Amino acid sequence: MADSGSEEEQTISNDLVVTKYKMAGDMVNTILAEIHAVIAPGKKVIDICELGDKRILEETSKVYKNKKEIKKGIAFPTCISINNCVCHFSPLRSEAEQEFKDGDLVKIDLGAHVDGFIAVAAYTFVIGASPENKLKDRRADVILAAHNAAEAALRKIKPDVQNNEITEMIQKVAESYKCTPVEGMLSHQLKQNVINGEKSIIQNPTDEQKKEHDKCSFEVHEVYAVDVLVSSGEGKGKDIGVRTTIHKKTDNTYSLKSKTARAFFSDVSNRYTVMPFTLRGFEDENKARLSVKECVNHSLLEPYPVFYEKEGDFVAQFKFTVLLMPNGPLRITKPPVDVSAYESEHKIDDKDILALLQTSISKKNLKKKRKKAATKAAEAAEGTEAPELVKADE
Repeated sequence: MADSGSEEEQTISNDLVVTKYKMAGDMVNTILAEIHAVIAPGKKVIDICELGDKRILEETSKVYKNKKEIKKGIAFPTCISINNCVCHFSPLRSEAEQEFKDGDLVKIDLGAHVDGFIAVAAYTFVIGASPENKLKDRRADVILAAHNAAEAALRKIKPDVQNNEITEMIQKVAESYKCTPVEGMLSHQLKQNVINGEKSIIQNPTDEQKKEHDKCSFEVHEVYAVDVLVSSGEGKGKDIGVRTTIHKKTDNTYSLKSKTARAFFSDVSNRYTVMPFTLRGFEDENKARLSVKECVNHSLLEPYPVFYEKEGDFVAQFKFTVLLMPNGPLRITKPPVDVSAYESEHKIDDKDILALLQTSISKKNLKKKRKKAATKAAEAAEGTEAPELVKADE
């Protein structure tokens, strides 16, 4: 179910809204690069997840310091899903510690928001792979499949294009590398305080999902989190019982019986509003785990399950946030990806897709910003160094 938005919807037709999206996007890009630099064999997954969340809170706290009514912070907790883990793995301190190993295929997924305007990103790499030490096995196939599918989607998504066209293109690119998009995964429209908007793109839908999923066209001034997940196997993610640690509020109401659960839910509402959160964010983990169960049982919270592909298969993920500006798509999150470390015996043969991938996404006129608008944004951020305004009418 899609989230409900605010009564007065603010869109990227407003310059300041664009600036807030770019603030969040720049933070996400910086933090992803920092995380990438410290991941190494022997490091613990939990430490890196905590580092990601800590850095999001640090960076978002630097803007709008004197405007308490403006919320900002984590839009999606740091997740690190390795090898055949599809998504949403974000462990707790009380759980068995997982360490990175050389050759691990690592997916990092996180998001930040400023005033409810969300920027999310995810990317995949293999520890130890480099342009000098190229990877040429199924890990390379799946990374190139997911990366090129995401790049093609970025160039395809524009006003009047239908969501099913993106679905079909992702399928073609994945199959070119003898891979499969993960079944039923969704890319959602973003709005202020809405991470799962009404419009969405589904990948590799079942026959039933094809009937149920609404077709739609993209429109100017919309924002999307395009999330591409591709498997070297069958593309069927399953819940194998790994603890879910990420949840978010629903629109439902219920009077909780437990005093502890009521206090927990109040804390969630105050600190995270409608954004997804991790149980790592609570001092008393045991109380949080008990309380979240009661909240889920009464549909106050929605879990983000941890999915797995078959052992021995690999899943790659690339996610970006894109603003549909009048002169074309503007990607505001771009992870530190270097696909020159991967080589595949397979390739894309579809001429239309190849031509699309050759299309430049550079928008020079988006870099022309007016001094007056930039000053307005900087003042709004209370003296902090803020990104200059991108003119929404360009």
